[in-house]
This record gives sequence, structure tokens and C-alpha cells, in this order.
Amino acid sequence: MQAALEGLLFVIGDEGLSINDIADVLEINEAQAKELINQLKNELSHEKRGIKLEYFGEKYKLTTKAEHAKYFEKLVESEQNHKLSDSALEVLSIIAYSGPITRVNIDKIRGVSSAYTVRKLVLKNLIEECGKSDDPGRPTLYKITNQFLNYFGLGSTKELPEIKKIEKSEDNSNLFETKYHE
Repeated sequence: MQAALEGLLFVIGDEGLSINDIADVLEINEAQAKELINQLKNELSHEKRGIKLEYFGEKYKLTTKAEHAKYFEKLVESEQNHKLSDSALEVLSIIAYSGPITRVNIDKIRGVSSAYTVRKLVLKNLIEECGKSDDPGRPTLYKITNQFLNYFGLGSTKELPEIKKIEKSEDNSNLFETKYHE
């Protein structure tokens, strides 16, 4: 169960999980959830681990240890000079065309977690927080920045390429033979 909790906290990222969230997802009571949290916190406190469990704003989150900050800063500095990954471009596109948007809604569109990518894009100043949604839990909204416009050589979002609609074929019954017939 402790491994499941660690995985949940990793997947949820910066949003964190409340004690109630943990109990609900793991189908345990709050006392059991608190015990799991304490076990994980103790496990992560060893010097051989690079992350720790913190409690911020009534939510539990995985964070990096302060004593390794110089390495994290070095990584962020070196990554700012790298090209954008496909996942970063995908997330940027979603935010550019649909923003302001929450990370959860980005995840729904992509079908995978975008927490890491969103954090990297915030660090690169290509997106920024722009308020809170009215959705339950009031998740953070993200929008593109002027740095995004500069990076892509755009004057405004009105200069973004138009998205073409893809029409669905009526007859997909034998897609393999129609596309790959020798």
C-alpha cells in the first residue's frame, strides 16, 4: 500500500493529495491513511533518497530535498537551452489553443499525466499560472506567456495556425486493406 501511495503522489504532482483523497483512492480509513503517510515519510527521510514527503496547504506532496538544490538548478539551467520535446510541444499547443486551462483538462486531452511537462514549461517561462478554476478543488489555470510568443515568433495568439478539422471516414470496416493493400 505504501508503494501505491508513493505512486499516487508522483502522478498527482504539484497538486498533492489530501488525507481524504488518499483514504478514498486507496479505500482505507483516515487513520490507516495517516499511518501510510508516516511510513512513507520515514522511508523517504533516509539520506539515500532524493525526495521527501511534505505537507502544504492541507495536501501531501513529494518534493526534492534542499541539500540537492544545486544539482536541480544545474539541470534546469542546462535544459533551458535544449529543444522542446514532443510532449512539451503538445502541452504548449493545448494551452495556446484552449487556455486558460487546468492541468487536469490538459491530461484529459492528452490521455497521460502532464504534471512534469507543465512544471518544465513554467520553469522555461513559456506558460504561467493565471488564476484558479471554479471547478471543485479550484485547480490552477495555465496560459501561454509573452516568452512563448517570442519563442515561436508570434505577435499574438491570433497568428497561431488555424486548426483543420479531421473528418471521420464513414467506412472504417477494413482499414488495414484500404491503407496497406499490396
